[in-house]
Amino acid sequence: MDNVAIAEAYYTAMSQKNIAGLEKYLHPEVHFIGPIQETMGKALFLEGVKRFVSSFKTLTIRATCGARNQVMLAYDVDFPDPIGSCRTASLLTFQEGLIIKIELFFDARPFAHLIQNPPLPASASSKS
Repeated sequence: MDNVAIAEAYYTAMSQKNIAGLEKYLHPEVHFIGPIQETMGKALFLEGVKRFVSSFKTLTIRATCGARNQVMLAYDVDFPDPIGSCRTASLLTFQEGLIIKIELFFDARPFAHLIQNPPLPASASSKS
């Protein structure tokens, strides 16, 4: 499988909210860089992915292109209101057939209220 096919399979698994399906494409030392957060390592990254997939309604790949060890994707993520549609680009870097780096590009302004007031864990919010 070439890098473009791996990138498409990774985001297809994400669109299906299939954590086990997308995890197999990640390098153990995956480095994630996004407008809101940066992580190093598969375990920490997957914690964020689990929160992400639980928050969106749909993820639709619009375009994919690749050269050498990198693939660029454009995709739309549809969130419940008040966020709505989020146009996103992702630059994936590959090492030995696995995704070693993910750079995410999107307008983070619609998510500002979540950053300033992150939701409480279920156990903390039920104590009131």
